[in-house]
Amino acid sequence: MAWHLLVYLPLLFPVPAAWAARPLAERLEPRLATWLLTASALALAALSCAALGVLLVAGVVRLPLAALAGDWSVGTVRAGDSVSTAEAVVAGLVLAVALTAGTRMLWRRMRALAGAVFEAACLPGAGRVVVTADAAPDAYALPGLPGRIVVSTGMLEALDDADREAMLAHESAHLACHHYAFVAAAQLAATCNPLLRPVTAAVSYTIERWADERAATVCGDRRQVARAIGKAALATARRPPRQSLSGAVLGLLGRRHSPLKAAGPVPRRVAALLAEPPVYSLPLNLPLLPLAGAAAVVGSSAVCAFAAAHDLHLLLKVAGAG
Repeated sequence: MAWHLLVYLPLLFPVPAAWAARPLAERLEPRLATWLLTASALALAALSCAALGVLLVAGVVRLPLAALAGDWSVGTVRAGDSVSTAEAVVAGLVLAVALTAGTRMLWRRMRALAGAVFEAACLPGAGRVVVTADAAPDAYALPGLPGRIVVSTGMLEALDDADREAMLAHESAHLACHHYAFVAAAQLAATCNPLLRPVTAAVSYTIERWADERAATVCGDRRQVARAIGKAALATARRPPRQSLSGAVLGLLGRRHSPLKAAGPVPRRVAALLAEPPVYSLPLNLPLLPLAGAAAVVGSSAVCAFAAAHDLHLLLKVAGAG
């Protein structure tokens, strides 16, 4: 049946999304790119899980016990249902792994966020910025109520006054725009469907570009923000920062857990700040091609998943009527 082919397509649509993630991250306005990539990743992950669910149900309805409980004809179902038992078992196992991994990841992120909120509340002083006596250069935003910006004395010594202003504006942007939530959502999607991992990497980059652009607006000098990023990167390379930080924090140089991986995007961020600033006039000048492409991929995946589920529903109706 046609639905047997349609149900597999939502499992493959994350491939073009992953392929297009980095070009979109480079060419779109950072805020728009972050929203577009995160929303698309979540939708594609959910639809791929839905497709696995349809395959699992298609195998279950072939069982005599299920037919007895649902009051439909096993012969009619097996004649119209081309999903094999092996396919259903594999789909069920993959779905169970995806949902289990997604639930565990969500739980860990919630615990990390709760830990960050508690740590922010326990930091000394009433100001938003907290300076720690640590020779290792480090600076990061700590979500909380309110959020705090933690800066080590080593980082302050590596930057001059203008660089410090740029650094603080960058960290403030992370807190104001809740960038940790976008990263967590993209990671959740990639945990449920590993094909979406490039999208997560792209979102980690776009939130940094988003914070860079906001910092440039606050400081009024894009080159100063680029210099601050470069100086912080050099200081960190000479003296690596501590790595015992919560997964909910974000810093000037990107994700704190993987400084080596974050080193790649830093030159791209600096180059973007040193280049001529692009002109964005949203919403009147929306990039229609990327938006249409994302809508086509997600929409096609949704149509395929819905069509497969609908055809299976019709088959069960016919089997019940017979």
